[in-house]
Amino acid sequence: MTGTSAEIHSIVIERELPHPPEKIWRALTQPQLIEEWLMKNDFQLLPGQSFELRGDWGSVACKVLEIEPNRRLAYSWDANGLESIVTWTLAPSGTGTNLRMEQSGFRTDQEPFYQGAKAGWPRFLASLEQVLARMK
Repeated sequence: MTGTSAEIHSIVIERELPHPPEKIWRALTQPQLIEEWLMKNDFQLLPGQSFELRGDWGSVACKVLEIEPNRRLAYSWDANGLESIVTWTLAPSGTGTNLRMEQSGFRTDQEPFYQGAKAGWPRFLASLEQVLARMK
């Protein structure tokens, strides 16, 4: 069946970054760094830990789902009726790290959420790259 609200969409963004996975992992998991590129938060790197991301427009309820240090991080992303999962995958490369971000779980009847995320994540990743460039 096509065109049903049961269909699921994902956003995938990949970047080749000139930084080691360990450095990118810090930016993805340390609250003060997350705030610099994403949103204010009370993130803790613990399996099953709930946390909140806060922006001027409201907040996102999240829960850590998967931790594989320096390789993979997944958490739920629940806001305004959107229940999705954000997964970060880091793979060492010859020039640094291939970073892959996927937000999955957009139903076809959630087009505004999908379009908003499609526009927002490239900006967040550009901010992440700026934070990484400043980090030691």
